[in-house]
Amino acid sequence: MTQTANFHGSDLEKIEQIYGIPKEQIVSFSANVNPLGISPKLKRALSKKIDVISTYPDRDYTNLRTCIGEYVGIDKDYIIVGNGSTELISIFIQIRCPKKALILGPTYSEYEREVSLGGGVSLYYPLKESDDFRLNVSHFIEQLNDSIDLIVICNPNNPTSSSVSQKDMRAILDACKQYDIYVMVDETYVEFADNWQDITAIPLTRYYNNIIILRGVSKFFAAPGLRLGYAICGNEDLIRAINQRKNPWTINSLAEAAGELMFTDFDYIQQTKKLISSERKLIFEHLSKNPHYKVYPPTGNFILLQILDNDITSQDLFEKAIRKGFMIRDCSTFPFLDNKFIRFCIMNPEDNDKLISFLENIN
Repeated sequence: MTQTANFHGSDLEKIEQIYGIPKEQIVSFSANVNPLGISPKLKRALSKKIDVISTYPDRDYTNLRTCIGEYVGIDKDYIIVGNGSTELISIFIQIRCPKKALILGPTYSEYEREVSLGGGVSLYYPLKESDDFRLNVSHFIEQLNDSIDLIVICNPNNPTSSSVSQKDMRAILDACKQYDIYVMVDETYVEFADNWQDITAIPLTRYYNNIIILRGVSKFFAAPGLRLGYAICGNEDLIRAINQRKNPWTINSLAEAAGELMFTDFDYIQQTKKLISSERKLIFEHLSKNPHYKVYPPTGNFILLQILDNDITSQDLFEKAIRKGFMIRDCSTFPFLDNKFIRFCIMNPEDNDKLISFLENIN
């Protein structure tokens, strides 16, 4: 087996098996998870709440939704919680049953998979490398028509780390209203953005009923094992339909308690934003000066890099990096990206410095 398997950031056991490198010795620059780890407030307090597993969670998760609502600045009645954002994506697709979806790409493959499972087809609108993968909003809107049921936008986008402003999202929503198109926005990485208030579409849910926004705790709160996701939507009929379709108690009692803690750990939230912002700026400025790479302006907690040397591929770079204990993402399997693109997330300063040194001395 070779790297053509294209490992996910969570595939450390496979890496250990194939390359013979203990997973404890691998720094995963591929998982896009907060390098600070889980919230200290959560660490301190969750063990004291262990007895909650002896009771059922609140079927409506009222306290949890209230905490999330205060965190994102929206009423709890706009919030739906689920077993990771993947459950909410799946249920939403089942309810809307889109026949044709238009997905901004390159991006995460789960959207296309869910549309396909629902019997629909997906088309991709390609973000252009020549535009640094930033969306040309006016041209995008010109492609909309009555045959499209759903638009999917990851914002900031994975793996390009580019983003769509709230102003542009409003223009997209206005155009979609003309064709009865629903818009699903994945904001998994928006909390890492410096200008997140200019990017998040959550305020728009007060005015538009054709948008649903997905978030979770896997990346920013470094808690993928909790499987806690949430959606924000201003369409009461859709919220009711999702809640009716969902199985009860898909979020366990510990995940419910954890959510009520982590969303109020304000010191941790600010430390995370400060760390990512500082390191992102340093890495971008440093690598932008390197003639062997093209680095694209990042908004999320990860950076997309194009290899400019003709004799090095993304597979080559992955192989060299993993043998040094660095796991980066070979992006050759993403739509519209070839074997000259890699992605890596922002870790702690010491690890970032080591990766930069490795990238600079690869030739």
